[in-house]
Amino acid sequence: MGPGPQQAPQLHTEIISWFTANARDLPWREAGCSPWGIFVSEIMLQQTPVVRVLPVWEQWMARWPTPAALAAEPSGEAVRAWGRLGYPRRALRLHAAATAMTADFGGRVPETSAELLTLPGVGTYTAAAVASFAFGRRETVVDTNIRRVHARAVGGKALPAPALNAAEMRLAVALLPDDDAASVAWNASVMELGALVCTARSPKCEVCPVLRHCAWVAAGKPAPDYIPKGQSWAGTDRQVRGAVMAVLRQARGPVLRTLLLGPLDLVAPEADPELAPLAALHALNAPAEQLERALAGLLTDRLAEETESGLQLPA
Repeated sequence: MGPGPQQAPQLHTEIISWFTANARDLPWREAGCSPWGIFVSEIMLQQTPVVRVLPVWEQWMARWPTPAALAAEPSGEAVRAWGRLGYPRRALRLHAAATAMTADFGGRVPETSAELLTLPGVGTYTAAAVASFAFGRRETVVDTNIRRVHARAVGGKALPAPALNAAEMRLAVALLPDDDAASVAWNASVMELGALVCTARSPKCEVCPVLRHCAWVAAGKPAPDYIPKGQSWAGTDRQVRGAVMAVLRQARGPVLRTLLLGPLDLVAPEADPELAPLAALHALNAPAEQLERALAGLLTDRLAEETESGLQLPA
């Protein structure tokens, strides 16, 4: 084991100082960013890199600067604007959360984690992160990056456990500064350290501000206890679902089921931008049963709806 809670003040000083000098300049970190902007960023950043989130977040905030602005539009517009960020159910959750904020909280983002947890699709991590970063509250924020820093620096492990456990939460609580402002800075700093330096595959130990305290380095950088499973994509139901969603986002109106299921001979999809996603879908050569399964899943998840005229994004 490396430095424990008794050495926490030194860890706080060194990691927060590093963050002050090295933090990325991100719009949701700016002083003038609204709690809604921070809320949207937290949902978008789940399992999605910052570089992909940035342009979508900026377009989203320009179009829907408040929860009420989003709630006033159909949920299908949220799905359309989500683009190719992946896991589009997050767009529906954002729309549902905006609707709840408008109806139950006067159009504002609730300030406490307990209130945030009442919103549709908001879990423990998101509630803690928004309460911390948007409202300066002392909350224990634990994401994958934070878990990895804790596992290496304090636990001497190459990677955290496959799933968050009680021991990790106890350590995170013990390491959290008592002061509200310092706790917010600590949450952001450790998260950034994990994202930029203490990365999963190629950690930059030589520039780590707590290298000399790191239990993992002191132990000789032992290998992980397990091999993380990579997420496949090609040929999966997720790939087919994403291709169908691309067709529905681009379409000017409902799309006939027969067009989605094919086979379809597209002579020149480049001549009509609306045909390009359809051509890409058919280029996958997905089996009919997989296409049907993808359509059924999208309908069940309410990411699409079927009318007499065809399939479309939710109205």
